[in-house]
Amino acid sequence: MNTENIFYTLRTNSGLSQDELAKKVFVTRQAVSRWETGETVPNTETLKLLSELFDVSINTLLGVPQKRICQCCGMPLEEEIVGRNKDGTPNEDYCKWCYADGTYTYSDMDDLLEVCVRHMASEAFPEEQARAYMKQLLPQLDYWKKYKELGDNGEFEQFKKKLIDEINALQIDGMPKVEKLNALVGKYVNLAYPLPNGTAVPFLDDGTTYLGTQLESEFGGERCFGVLANMDFILICTYAAQGADPELVLYKKR
Repeated sequence: MNTENIFYTLRTNSGLSQDELAKKVFVTRQAVSRWETGETVPNTETLKLLSELFDVSINTLLGVPQKRICQCCGMPLEEEIVGRNKDGTPNEDYCKWCYADGTYTYSDMDDLLEVCVRHMASEAFPEEQARAYMKQLLPQLDYWKKYKELGDNGEFEQFKKKLIDEINALQIDGMPKVEKLNALVGKYVNLAYPLPNGTAVPFLDDGTTYLGTQLESEFGGERCFGVLANMDFILICTYAAQGADPELVLYKKR
């Protein structure tokens, strides 16, 4: 799609007139009109405002083909999985799993490698082959090249350790000890739990990245424990295969 068509489509899909859009990004209506006819493009500061307003990356606004990969895990970056800075704006270098709300979620390359291999391995791409591929790829990515510069001196890892200690202190019957927490995007783990009144309610935000894990029950059987947490709460549930028949075990404010 041409740049002028992108501006027109985003504006009209948002139900804004040229005048209304102009006021929101502090330009004239004539400037918006010129964008939509392809005569000019917004300056850098205006592109940032438009990116935040329409919740898309600057590359998308400029019609740049999306051929980027996450500079932490190597995943192809599509618009819907781009990570977010603290102010909510898109960060075009990382996915939601590796960078959430201005925080890098991985500080150990081996931990990330194991997570990636677990999701990549298949009959067509055996685990051994996936592991060799990721071992070669990860050190080449910007995050790991600049880890000393980008890292937070272990603050996030300390937060995760504290969270793990809090979860294990709950001593949930049948739930094994939590050893690690991984980044999980709400969209993929936002189960709807049945309430006493018969309604089923999801507790999470689809667009937010949480910390969590899945654990096999010590009681055996097909049900697993699911653990999710962030700075505000701890949630523990059980469910059958593919997240079926979820039951809320505990929801605790921190």
